[in-house]
Amino acid sequence: MRSEEILARIRALPGRRAKLMEVCGTHTMSIARAGIKKLLPEGVELLSGPGCPVCVTPGEVMDAALELASRPGVTVAAYGDMLRVPGTRRGDNLARRRAEGADVRLVYSPMDALDMAMAEPGREFVFLGVGFETTAPGTAAAVLEAKERGARNFSVFSMLKRVQPALRALIGSEGFAVDGFICPGHVAVVTGADEFLFLPREYGLPAAVAGFEPEDILLAVYHLLEMLSSASPGLVNDYPRAVTAGGNALARGAVEAAFEPRPGLWRGLGEIEASGLGLRPELAEFDAGRRFGVEIKPAREPGPCRCGDVITGRIRPQGCPMFERACTPDDPLGPCMVSSEGACAAAYKYEE
Repeated sequence: MRSEEILARIRALPGRRAKLMEVCGTHTMSIARAGIKKLLPEGVELLSGPGCPVCVTPGEVMDAALELASRPGVTVAAYGDMLRVPGTRRGDNLARRRAEGADVRLVYSPMDALDMAMAEPGREFVFLGVGFETTAPGTAAAVLEAKERGARNFSVFSMLKRVQPALRALIGSEGFAVDGFICPGHVAVVTGADEFLFLPREYGLPAAVAGFEPEDILLAVYHLLEMLSSASPGLVNDYPRAVTAGGNALARGAVEAAFEPRPGLWRGLGEIEASGLGLRPELAEFDAGRRFGVEIKPAREPGPCRCGDVITGRIRPQGCPMFERACTPDDPLGPCMVSSEGACAAAYKYEE
């Protein structure tokens, strides 16, 4: 179905006032790039949720990663977005530490980091495992491969997160006011669409798993509004070409073999039980936190950055007093302006 047809159906629905939240950074960028917010009828709002993995990583966790990068003999390997994410001191990031002499390397996969470790046995290599259920299988596979290959100088500092516990915490938070969720297609490829059945069954909130083309997102919006209009919340899989009900059993098996749920720290939401993924005890030798005695110390975020409020839907990027003023992509104050999936970066780039 073409965008024009879907929009016509949306406009024909009665009672179209609703606040809908996408929980995926790729959705956030796709919505901004296509100008979808401007196409929707008045009263239909799209809010960005905690779906950008870089953005939900709090400053004190980044401080721990920065401290690791400054240790002699340690190489930190990370995805590109992570290099510019600040800790709790403005301007202190992996790129700066690298400029000051730390061995920080950009990688495209955890397997790249493992290969580096095997090629340089005299150095310790720490991969910063960031992301949701989407990237967890790749990190799990690297750890299992490291054990198979007998890598003694490779470990993972896990920042991995699980989406469902975060959504539960968000729904239960003060001031929560969202009428339905556009669920992350990438995550659902791994977990399965049924991972989000709890939204209509337990909270009475309609949910739609969406792909990433404008038509995919608009179709999800239409189905959410249709369910709200008929007061019949349910779960719709609008990404059937990639998502099944049960997900990818192989990927889920790898994650379960390497990780177990642990408490996780989230920007804007605090500590959430079972929302993180930590390596299982039998793989403790690959746990960088244990190997290096990493301590995550409570700390305040720099300045009046309101990234935590942006990713929990409390404000739009433009509602932050720093947006476009003291916080720009060239000089970011918080990760929402750093990440290629950040809500502030999207609003800035596409002038929402």
